[in-house]
Amino acid sequence: MTHLTRITTLLAALSLAACSTATVDKPTQDPAPSVELVRGAEAPEGQAFAYFAGGCFWGVEYHLENIEGVLDVESGFMGGHKDNPSYEDVLTHTTGHLEAVRVRYDPSRVTYRALAKRFFEIHDPTQTNGQGPDVGDQYLSAVFVVDDDQRQVTQSLIGELEKRGYDVATSVRSVATFWKAEGYHQDYYARTGKKPYCHIPVDRFGDG
Repeated sequence: MTHLTRITTLLAALSLAACSTATVDKPTQDPAPSVELVRGAEAPEGQAFAYFAGGCFWGVEYHLENIEGVLDVESGFMGGHKDNPSYEDVLTHTTGHLEAVRVRYDPSRVTYRALAKRFFEIHDPTQTNGQGPDVGDQYLSAVFVVDDDQRQVTQSLIGELEKRGYDVATSVRSVATFWKAEGYHQDYYARTGKKPYCHIPVDRFGDG
C-alpha cells in the first residue's frame, strides 16, 4: 500500500467516525432556545422532560429539536456509573453511559407519545450493537422514562412495532442522572449546517 493510499483510507475511515471533534463551520441557523438546567433538575412549570438514546446524539437531537412544541434538546450522557463523564471518558467503554438527549417540551403543544414515536422513526430500534456505522455500547438504543405514563406509552409503541415484524432491541429504563455533554456537541448540526448521516426518518408505524 502506497503512502497516498494509506492517507486516503485513513480519511475515509475518519469520515465515518461518530460525533467527531471536527471543526465547526459557520452556523446556518440559530441554536434552539434554551434555559440553564443542572443535572437532575425538574422541568420548569408547564414543561416536561423526555430522554432518549439512539446512536450518536447529534442526529437524535437534530430530528427531535425540529418538532413543534419542543423547546430545547440537549446532548449528554445517561445510564452509567461515572459521575460527570467527559466524551473521552465515554469513548473508553468503561463508564456504562449511553449518548442520550434531554428533550424539554410543552405538553400542551406536543405529546410524549409523539416524541417517542418520532424517536423510533429516526433510528433503527432493531440494531443491537450501535446505530448505523456507529458501533459500540455508548450507541445502544434506550428510552429513559420519568414515570409510569412514559413507560406505558413507550412499551405500547414497542408492541406496535413488534406486531409489524420488528425485533425491537430498545431497552426501557428508569431515568437516571443526565450529564450534559461538552459545548461543542450541543446543536451540532444546526451550527454547522450539516445533515445527519445515520438518522433518517422511516415510516415504521405505517401511518406516515
